[in-house]
Amino acid sequence: MQREYRRLSRRTRLLLEAPEGVNVDFKREVQAVRSSDLVAFANSPLGGTLLIGIDEFTSPDGVQRGRIVGCDVDDKARLLLVNKATECIPNVELRIYTENLSQSRPILRVEIPSGHCKPYSTHGGEYRIRTDGRNRALLPEELLAIYMDREGEQFLSRFRHAVFQLEHQMEEINHSLARGILAVSQHLEDLDDQLRHTLHRIEQLTDSNKKRSRNLLQALRESQQSIVQLEQAVVPRIDADGITLLQDIEHKLGMLLDLADSEAENGSADRERKDA
Repeated sequence: MQREYRRLSRRTRLLLEAPEGVNVDFKREVQAVRSSDLVAFANSPLGGTLLIGIDEFTSPDGVQRGRIVGCDVDDKARLLLVNKATECIPNVELRIYTENLSQSRPILRVEIPSGHCKPYSTHGGEYRIRTDGRNRALLPEELLAIYMDREGEQFLSRFRHAVFQLEHQMEEINHSLARGILAVSQHLEDLDDQLRHTLHRIEQLTDSNKKRSRNLLQALRESQQSIVQLEQAVVPRIDADGITLLQDIEHKLGMLLDLADSEAENGSADRERKDA
């Protein structure tokens, strides 16, 4: 950014065409600038400009104007302005420009933007604000309004920061929940597969048991029929109790058949209870 001008900048020419007002103040020399002048512009809504090296005069139409007379523009003059700004509470921001260097009467243009840390005061506790062509003290209600605005902005800033952090935490929680739900779903699918596999094995075992029971019953029935046929074909042998050998074998096979039928019925009843 350009800080030195060989002639007057366009902004300075426009300010000199108008009298002192709410946004501009003329000073004859650097030593005439006070901390209260800087505070007044910093507390104003739009800030303002100090033109140093300007003498006031009354024009023929009766309006006060500014006339260039020049001032010191060396490092000593700049340091004096900076020191006055750092004496303010809080420090006032300055932007210093040197103009009209090609002439024998250089001037300083000091821009004071509206401050972000209002209200500003001098080292002695003086609160000022710029009005139409002069500086005046801030009224108590004006100070209160400035404090309320500042606290409101700080609260809003903290609130927005808290909301941002909360939203970030909620995103992390939602991400963690999504991962947890996915893991639980996968585990349930694995358990469901294991359960179906187990039920299938049980059905296979049940079918195998049924098949073996049917085969055993069929073998016993065939054996019983064979014995009956054998008994009919041979001469009966009677033991001491009057029972033939074949009758005894037939009786025992009948007991085996009854026992096998009973076991088959019990197995079927157990399966029905399990299915219920």
